[in-house]
Amino acid sequence: MPTTPCLIRIDSLDDERLDAYTRLTERELRCVLEPEKGIFIAESAKVIERAVDAGLTPVSFLMGERWVDQLMPLLERVTATGNTEIPVFVASMELMEQLTGFTVTRGALAAFRRPAMPDAADFLHGIVAHAQGRPVRVCVLEGIVDHTNVGAIFRSAAALNVDGILVSPTCCDPLYRRAVRVSMGTVFQVPWCRLGSEARRWPHDGLATLHEAGFTCVAMALTDDSVSLDDPALASIERMAIFMGTEGAGLKASTIAGADLAVRIPMAHGVDSLNVAAASAVAFWQLCPHVDNAYHYRPGMFA
Repeated sequence: MPTTPCLIRIDSLDDERLDAYTRLTERELRCVLEPEKGIFIAESAKVIERAVDAGLTPVSFLMGERWVDQLMPLLERVTATGNTEIPVFVASMELMEQLTGFTVTRGALAAFRRPAMPDAADFLHGIVAHAQGRPVRVCVLEGIVDHTNVGAIFRSAAALNVDGILVSPTCCDPLYRRAVRVSMGTVFQVPWCRLGSEARRWPHDGLATLHEAGFTCVAMALTDDSVSLDDPALASIERMAIFMGTEGAGLKASTIAGADLAVRIPMAHGVDSLNVAAASAVAFWQLCPHVDNAYHYRPGMFA
């Protein structure tokens, strides 16, 4: 018999129990509220569902009253795992509309504990082991500061069969709420970790970690010796790390110099570059192992 979730009626957004949703900054969510673990916010029912499916631990839920019945099966799944004390704050839809970004959250949010980040070397070892001999493709995000781009890259990575993502010390947080939202929760499906110890040692320590794990480092860059993305030789690389650079300047010169080769997307009409999120999707489609076309769309309960 399902365990009944702990529903708590909320009549004011000034309630201090809602600080994670209404007042704390992203930095405070990471470092102040739960210094030893940190939390992040998932917005919209679909994203919350994917976080739960990924096995992440919820701290609390906040939703408009019209969502209670629709989310109840998901809430019962959470309580069935022993999390019976997790509060589910319920407010009127009028009160929820006072929240910034209501049109995006659509009245359903949840706070989750941040998962522990693996060591990059261990992460790469696990990725290779999981591949069981097939070609391995990971993406390295260098200094990307737009959370929308990071979320879009994760969504493309999930759809186009990337094995994992590594983010540089200066790349923005993939669990920032906008990145999570734009990714549609796929940030919980694609394994990821931090690469490199600190900004002043990047990219040397990151490149070294990848090379020690047997990866060929491929810089997506416009250089005189860049090879075309459709070069057949690229398909023969067993372990590839695809480096994507910042929105403006692209990859650092030292990163390009330290990579094993540079690759560019052939383009027409004098266009020299694409938005990094669009470029990542093109690169992933060309360089990653394709899945078959047998997939049939299966709408979830919140589609």
